[in-house]
Amino acid sequence: MKISTKEFKFHSAPGKGEVTAIYDQPELAKSVLVLGHGSGSNIKHQLMSELSSALNHKSIATMRFNYPYSEKGKGGMDGEKVRLSTVRSALNIASKEIANLPLFAGGHSMSGRMFSIEQSRNPEEKLSGIIFYAFPLHNNKLNVERADHLKQIDIPMLFLSGQRDRMANLDLLVHVVDKLETGTLHVVDTADHGFKVLKRRKIKEDVMSELARVSAEWIAKIIG
Repeated sequence: MKISTKEFKFHSAPGKGEVTAIYDQPELAKSVLVLGHGSGSNIKHQLMSELSSALNHKSIATMRFNYPYSEKGKGGMDGEKVRLSTVRSALNIASKEIANLPLFAGGHSMSGRMFSIEQSRNPEEKLSGIIFYAFPLHNNKLNVERADHLKQIDIPMLFLSGQRDRMANLDLLVHVVDKLETGTLHVVDTADHGFKVLKRRKIKEDVMSELARVSAEWIAKIIG
């Protein structure tokens, strides 16, 4: 499959300068997913690269992007206000520059949650859905407070969560998604928060292929 790649920079948040984005578009792209990384990585992290490639092979274009802190490669994570501004900027770029494709947003862990918080506060009309690759439901204390804002979102949401994810107790996550009118949950057999799987995994399908397949099937139902 022929995939065109473009690397560029865009303004992230007021006073924070530019960050790098990578846009990968397969020849017969049917949709585009603005894809954010987890808190401790960046756009070129192995998980991001492999997930983007798997999605591309399912006819989903991807636009990966950094935050100011991951662009620098040092220092602590940006405050929530800066991260929310960055995901909004990324969405704006995608909605304006890739206007011919249905728009979706998603991310691993922290980024998925940033998109949902931003959508709950400032809805993007062009956004067709949000994909959470390992939604960080909690840290050490088991509760569902981080999911409270999801009730304010009226577009489809897909949760892909590992069976062994220590940041998303399955019983709690199932309870959260069941209460969402627009939520769908897919559990990845034996996977942890970073989608590493055990040798005893019963499913023969590669984990990245599984994530991409489920994402593509879900998107296809939305865009028809």
